Amino acid sequence: MDLTGAAALVTGGGGLIGSHLAGHLQSAFGADVRVADDFSKGERGRIPDGVDVIEADLTDGAAAAEAVTADLDVVFHLAAYTDTNFDDDRRLFEENTEMTYNVLEAMDDAGVTNLAFTSSSTVYGEAPRPTPEDYAPLEPISIYGSSKLADEALISTYAKSYGFTAWVYRFANIVGPYQRGNVVPDFIQKLQADPGELEILGDGRQEKSYLHVTDCVDAMCHVVEHADRDLNTYNLGSRTTTSVTRIADIVSEEMDLDPEYSYTGGDRGWTGDVPKMRLSVEKLAALGWEPPASSDEAVRRATRDLLAELT
Repeated sequence: MDLTGAAALVTGGGGLIGSHLAGHLQSAFGADVRVADDFSKGERGRIPDGVDVIEADLTDGAAAAEAVTADLDVVFHLAAYTDTNFDDDRRLFEENTEMTYNVLEAMDDAGVTNLAFTSSSTVYGEAPRPTPEDYAPLEPISIYGSSKLADEALISTYAKSYGFTAWVYRFANIVGPYQRGNVVPDFIQKLQADPGELEILGDGRQEKSYLHVTDCVDAMCHVVEHADRDLNTYNLGSRTTTSVTRIADIVSEEMDLDPEYSYTGGDRGWTGDVPKMRLSVEKLAALGWEPPASSDEAVRRATRDLLAELT
């Protein structure tokens, strides 16, 4: 679909990706953007000027119906618990899937049939690398990954049986300004507290693909504008990976520090952590979008973004 001048709802628009997406839709497409967020994690201050804001808990069907109105052209559904190490598994699963179901029902009631959804590489579990979109079986190892796979199944049903057009993004690790609770800001804050030593979860050999948030939102919009099947599933990531120890090196370099590293041990940081991940982006490249930076470059750029905020 053409996003130029579109009326778009971004759920979870106070978060890292949602706030950047709202701004990108405005600046690049002249879109009329509305954000729905309960601000339990996101922040109002991140939302660009000129965006209509609805404070809404989307686990409430009535709140979803208030946010999703018939004048919308597309809904970007990002609202979710996104912490793979969240301490209440049942709440994460039930509320993530409830939000998605409520948004789908509200869209169906309002006659809005274009949905873009942020899924995750965690739906693949521990899969061969690089992992293509048609890899099967999907065997997530975290409750977060399970919730995203359940959401994908719901969206598939609406695309195949209720006349929806859906774009599903399976993200690599997205990094950038405003982010907290991720390895990059975690390392920065640890080194600010103790410049001489840095504790690293696991053995430091965990290796994943990182994509800067500004590149992520550009790719999201490119997929919506150029993929036209009823259900369009795309990996979004870079062609390279970065180890946790290499992230520690980059953060230390940018802070002009030379700390001693200590490791907690084991091949992963927590239960449900996928220690190695690299997505195939060949399908995305065939659609005309290439990752503009390496994984290391994305981490370095995010480190500079976050140092500007945190110092």
